Amino acid sequence: MLNKIILYLKKFDWILLAAVILLMCFGLAELYSIALGQDELDLLNFEKQVVFVFLGLVILFLVSFLDYFNLRSFNNYLYLLGLILLTAVLFFGASIRGTTGWFNIFGLSIQPVEFAKIILVVFLARYFAAVSVKFSPFKHMIISGLGAFIFVALVLKQPDFGSALILFLIWLAMLIIVGFNKKYILFIVLVFFIAFAFSWMFLFKDYQKERIITFLNPAANSLGQGYNVQQATIAVGSGGLTGRGLGFGSQSQLKFLPEAQNDFIFSVIAEELGFLGVVLVFSLFITIFYRILKASSYANNDFAVYVLLGFLALIFMEMFINIGMNVGLMPVVGISLPLISYGGSSILSTLIIIGIIESIIIRSKLKY
Repeated sequence: MLNKIILYLKKFDWILLAAVILLMCFGLAELYSIALGQDELDLLNFEKQVVFVFLGLVILFLVSFLDYFNLRSFNNYLYLLGLILLTAVLFFGASIRGTTGWFNIFGLSIQPVEFAKIILVVFLARYFAAVSVKFSPFKHMIISGLGAFIFVALVLKQPDFGSALILFLIWLAMLIIVGFNKKYILFIVLVFFIAFAFSWMFLFKDYQKERIITFLNPAANSLGQGYNVQQATIAVGSGGLTGRGLGFGSQSQLKFLPEAQNDFIFSVIAEELGFLGVVLVFSLFITIFYRILKASSYANNDFAVYVLLGFLALIFMEMFINIGMNVGLMPVVGISLPLISYGGSSILSTLIIIGIIESIIIRSKLKY
């Protein structure tokens, strides 16, 4: 047993893990910095995040030692679990800022949609690994799309537009990964815009419409939804080369920047650590993407490749959307910055993802 553990540790991708840990350190440093700006020092969020980080790292190692291939066998059960959680939260979940998407468990808020994202990637990877999309591509697009749409519909019911968008993009990314013809992708994009128009007229709530209008013209509502975006862009632009220093960011310390610990933590990094800090954050994300992409090049089955690239797409999309929110290029849809933003569910789910990736890397190297 000990020899097996030592062998696994030798095959472990320590560079990937180092990049992950450094990004979490960025997040912890900024959470501590944000706490300094409060009237009375309150480190509760910082302390909770530290607990989730250490718990997540333990789970990461446990998951990495398990054989990822077992996910294929339990795929249907995992999907059913995701379905149950997303349904149950609508009836028994707690509401935060108008979204009923959290379970309160022993004083902790758990957001099931974060784990549903993992389940959807595994579900789609398993499905596409078992079929050939060259034959009856439209059929496979519809079947896989139905599996994704059920999750999307349940999340929209909360309503959580941002997470629903991520789930939809996971499906779209998986279609591209497995090699669907461009005409099918264009068809889906067209259907998306038609569905968007329908949702605008009949489904979207006023605050969701306001966010989209603000995205198109932030200055038009600088005291409402546009305030968040304007303060975030001010913070990003004021950091300069080296930043104002931890604890000295005017936007976060003087509470001009709302949700500094969640949606807009990238703005805090840019203001306090400057351009160099931002470059370092980007470098760490690029390192993670490169290590996952490299692992996909020697993974020894389609399921492993699809899981790796699906998780890469998920982390990239969340990073891209969050940073886009902070610089005014994307609407504010409540997407966390992976490994950095405050939130136990986000941290735990991302570290589970890294654990699965490490499991694939270890077993691919052993068979390579």
